[in-house]
Amino acid sequence: MSDITIVFLIIVGAVILFVQNRIPVVIVALAVPFSLYMTNVLSLQEVFSGFGDPTIIFIASLFVVSAGLEAAGVTAWVGQQLIKYAGTDSRARLLTFMILIVAVLTAMISVNGAVAALLPVVVVMAIRTNIKPSQLLMPLAFGAHCGSMLALSGTPISVITNDALMDATGDSFAFFEFAWVGVPLVIGGILIMYFFGEKLLPHTQGPSLPGDFSRHARTLSEQYRLDGQYFHLKIRDDSPLIGGKARTMDLAGFPGLTILRVKGAGGLPLTDESVLAAGQSLVVQGPPDVVAALADSKHLSVLHAGEEKGVEDILFNRASGLAEVVIPPRSAMIGDMAFPGMTTQSGDLVVLGVHRAGEDAGPGAVKLAAGDTLLVQGSWEALDRNLADPAVLVVDSPAVVRKQAVPLGLKAKTAIIILIAMVAMLAFNIVQPAIAGLIAAAAVILSGILRVEEAYTKINWTTIILVGAMMPLSTAMFQTGAAQLLADNLILVLGDAGPTALLMGLFVISAILGQVISNTATALIVIPIATLAAHGLGVNVTPVLMSVNVACAAAFLTPIATPVNLMVMGPAGYKFTDYWKLGGLMMLLFFVVSVFWVPVVWPF
Repeated sequence: MSDITIVFLIIVGAVILFVQNRIPVVIVALAVPFSLYMTNVLSLQEVFSGFGDPTIIFIASLFVVSAGLEAAGVTAWVGQQLIKYAGTDSRARLLTFMILIVAVLTAMISVNGAVAALLPVVVVMAIRTNIKPSQLLMPLAFGAHCGSMLALSGTPISVITNDALMDATGDSFAFFEFAWVGVPLVIGGILIMYFFGEKLLPHTQGPSLPGDFSRHARTLSEQYRLDGQYFHLKIRDDSPLIGGKARTMDLAGFPGLTILRVKGAGGLPLTDESVLAAGQSLVVQGPPDVVAALADSKHLSVLHAGEEKGVEDILFNRASGLAEVVIPPRSAMIGDMAFPGMTTQSGDLVVLGVHRAGEDAGPGAVKLAAGDTLLVQGSWEALDRNLADPAVLVVDSPAVVRKQAVPLGLKAKTAIIILIAMVAMLAFNIVQPAIAGLIAAAAVILSGILRVEEAYTKINWTTIILVGAMMPLSTAMFQTGAAQLLADNLILVLGDAGPTALLMGLFVISAILGQVISNTATALIVIPIATLAAHGLGVNVTPVLMSVNVACAAAFLTPIATPVNLMVMGPAGYKFTDYWKLGGLMMLLFFVVSVFWVPVVWPF
């Protein structure tokens, strides 16, 4: 059996397994290089060369940068801007702003990250505007696919295409050069959604929807009756408290008063052992008249509504948050004493309230029992760190709440600067993409936006393994002549019709494969054929590769085509057959851009 036959059999086998979806995608992908090695088509070094390719490093680094923006509250801020400017009275404005925002966000942080960040926001908007989520969520996903073509970082397909162009010509696409196709796709997508979306999309919603945490702090405040109990006092320059410590403060003359938290001038929580200084503030609990007496005696400024909007802003802000936990059966905390105002053993969380059977357990100490709920407050980092304890069950994950309800966190400026620096390095070709990505990812970790462990979990390892494992297949197609054979036959069938017919043929191949297997895997299969076909016809390879790039992104007809198509299926209540109706029009848009517009920008 010839090597070419073996390569074709491996491709057919992989596609069948991808379509059946019975074996995990990662296992199927890893089976490809393993098969190439066991059949002696490739050497051991060639089989594993994909995992050492700079493309892998760049894609992995983009996941880290994307996670950094999300952790810093940048994506939450983007979502709030969508709610602010889209309004609730115009479907056209809502669709336009939603698609524009998801498209721009996708260009910076990838399709999956953008849709995951905006999905809860769009569901909330659907509920507020009495529009079924199904009318908005497919446009959200499809708008992200359009936005992935705006910049190099929008999708791994563009990175792979750019590397293929480098190998073929020594040149590369500029970072924003993809926008020549991305902008028409975004505009066309908006028009299709506006004129045809309402008719072609079902009016449904899923059995379960993402939670709305936009009023999370107010909800907890009302449930635990926190209003009127907590005050924010700022230390003035002439305060006698300066130089002392909160732990040793004499409160004998102020009955019923408890100091819950010391905050630095920037709003970050400090420990009770911190030396007090002007500009810092105290979060205290107690009767208003006693708080007023403390403020007068110790020269403290009470922050009023003009500076603080209420208890939510005192206890729930960029620096710190609230979390509700339940004591589960057999918890190690059963039998422990708890009361409002106490600090946890670690010292970085404060208990604000204890409920039993849904009722306030009162201000005194309570022996904890299974089913009791506690409201705790502390820095977001402290909440993440302490609430992983199996002794408690967290009602709403602080990480999930923060992403939706806390825009532009303390590290937001740093995250934005890192993103801008990475884009600048890529746009002006200062360093290679992999180096720019590594610098940005390292900056995200060194600046404290993400911990190393968090960075590991934020990388989509399925994508990384899929790309790394499928790259040797492209190598095998080149070395065995399989790609050349396919290209020759493609030229034989379409060559007399000219290069435009070649683009049509490549679009059909890419689009069909992209509906049933990963569009990343599709790109790695089709790109070698496209490159050789372009050389065979004697035409410029640049428009051919860009055309394939657009074609591989046209994954609209099935929910299994991309993760984001599947991501919106549940909340919207879509059926498998709902995708091809609107997806067919989107495919037509991508076909026109891929076949007819690309050669205008990049002539043959």
